[in-house]
Amino acid sequence: MRIGIDYTAAVRQGGGIGRYTRELVGALLKLESPHRYTLIAAVGGLKAGDWRLEIASLQSLVSDLQFRAIPITDDWLHRLWQRLRLPIPVEVITGPLDVFYSPDFVLPPTLHTTRTLLTVHDLSFLHYPDAFVPALREYLERVVPRSVARADRVLADSKSTRDDLIANFGTPPEKVKVLYSGVDSRFRPEKAPGEQERLREKYGIESPYVLSVGTLQPRKNYVRLIRAFANLPLADLQLVIAGGRGWLYEDIFTEAEKHGGRAHVLGFVDDADLPALYRGAALFAFPSLYEGFGIPPLEAMACGVPVVCSNASSLPEVAGDAALMVDPLDVDSLAEAMGRALEDANLRQEMTDEGLAHAARFTWEVAARQLLDAFEAL
Repeated sequence: MRIGIDYTAAVRQGGGIGRYTRELVGALLKLESPHRYTLIAAVGGLKAGDWRLEIASLQSLVSDLQFRAIPITDDWLHRLWQRLRLPIPVEVITGPLDVFYSPDFVLPPTLHTTRTLLTVHDLSFLHYPDAFVPALREYLERVVPRSVARADRVLADSKSTRDDLIANFGTPPEKVKVLYSGVDSRFRPEKAPGEQERLREKYGIESPYVLSVGTLQPRKNYVRLIRAFANLPLADLQLVIAGGRGWLYEDIFTEAEKHGGRAHVLGFVDDADLPALYRGAALFAFPSLYEGFGIPPLEAMACGVPVVCSNASSLPEVAGDAALMVDPLDVDSLAEAMGRALEDANLRQEMTDEGLAHAARFTWEVAARQLLDAFEAL
């Protein structure tokens, strides 16, 4: 088959859907397959060195991998295809296709002979509309249902998201399959020599610390996390929040500044530094209000770190019994759970052991095989 894949998020976003796309497509290309792949990406405004090396690395896995760079920004591409709805099919860029896959919520125009596959990560814009900039929310409310309806098959990050698609969009159940994300093998408990010293020099982090990872936006619930952390009696403990600036994040910095330097908002952290950042933490806290999946708790578990996690949306499904689950709206419960996980040595060891075993069930190779099955089913 001739398979086209939208790789734009991978070249433009360090975290979130960008990481998801890089990991999934990288694992897919490592599988033996008779199919021919063409990646497309809107690279306008990027330095060539930001994406050429990555594409070259992928092409070393598959010698006949094709890449088509679109010389405009992703914003302009969305304006043309989604807002103005210009009927320029993606095959003008890729050449003839049998299947086109978008891992990022929306589909471009395609010829009627091309089968389409779409990943929808979550419907947070419906559940927490106030957590979005109005223009972004209105865009997603318009184009995501349209893309879901047009797709031949839809992949959901979790059973929770699958249920959301069926309930909110009336998507036929047989059209939606669950594809769980994976945890890369670099997330493991063994520390590299000198890694904590490098973190201290680069980010100014002193152990011990509680860690949280995710884009700075209201849905991540960081304000309540900071307040819960401030209730802990452990004076030498720090809170470290790692994540790039998303939107409506000003309250996070305002709350952090109230606590005399105990709460550190690092901003975006280099992907290569994440395993060491997890491994150095005494505890990982993830109080998100809503997640389609939630990779960070699994990455923390894979690094041998106990996890306190929200009990909302897909997170009980993802974290299982390996984390302490709490109501993300209850600051006192969040503080109590963090205190237990930090102070009870027997509980910490039990959580560490269960977390390592649980995270090992999620691999990108398994996810890639499911994706390949989805292509072939089409």
